[in-house]
Amino acid sequence: MAAARRKRLAVWKFASCDGCQLSLLDCEDELLALAEQVEIARFLEASRATISGPYDLSLVEGSITTARDAELIREVRRVSRALVTIGACATAGGIQALRNFKDVREFASIVYATPAYIATLATSTPIAAHVPVDFELRGCPINKRQLLEVITAFINGRRPDTPGHAVCIECKQRGTICVMVARGVPCLGPITHAGCGAICPSFARGCYGCYGPADALNIESLGQAWLRAGVPRGDVMRVLRSFNAGAEPFSKAALDYEDDQS
Repeated sequence: MAAARRKRLAVWKFASCDGCQLSLLDCEDELLALAEQVEIARFLEASRATISGPYDLSLVEGSITTARDAELIREVRRVSRALVTIGACATAGGIQALRNFKDVREFASIVYATPAYIATLATSTPIAAHVPVDFELRGCPINKRQLLEVITAFINGRRPDTPGHAVCIECKQRGTICVMVARGVPCLGPITHAGCGAICPSFARGCYGCYGPADALNIESLGQAWLRAGVPRGDVMRVLRSFNAGAEPFSKAALDYEDDQS
């Protein structure tokens, strides 16, 4: 009896820093075990060898920033039975989505000696803005344990079991005193998706929102708390426009603070 075919895994990169792909490589021993269960058919960060599709699962890192990107992601979707986006760039446009709020032609004219040669879109957008996505794994970079859970879940035909609660829960789980309550330090923990283990608050620093908006959040209430603490409106806008600037809950809320950038 012929052995069952291993499911094919492909990893794709668009506009990004490669950090989320490196999270997969950081799995080390677990990656070897994974390679026994799936056929890694395309992963240019690790090997130039590729196998053509279709693929059972495609992991996509990075945002769409060029016309070529927009064309390629449609092809990736066509050859992928399941498509999972990994990281802030793929799920929310990334730090490069800051271009969405200004004139990208002005940026190009300042940075490049010959901006006419630069072919780019006016915006940086998440993968879900262009094709259907089966699951989004947030983070900047992603949590490698969560990544392994997502891959395992799709291999076995089930829904990934990843937390939807806020970073505040992680602080409570590790016994970290709330930096906002105890120290008056502005923190995005109440509205940020869990996954990092509450690293910044454990060092008495406010959360920077690397994992994007939590499933249930009250940005207006948190913004008012920051204002009462003396944080300028413009600073509230800027923290909402960082790693996950293109995430809809953050981008919409940031508009309320645009009028004062002092």
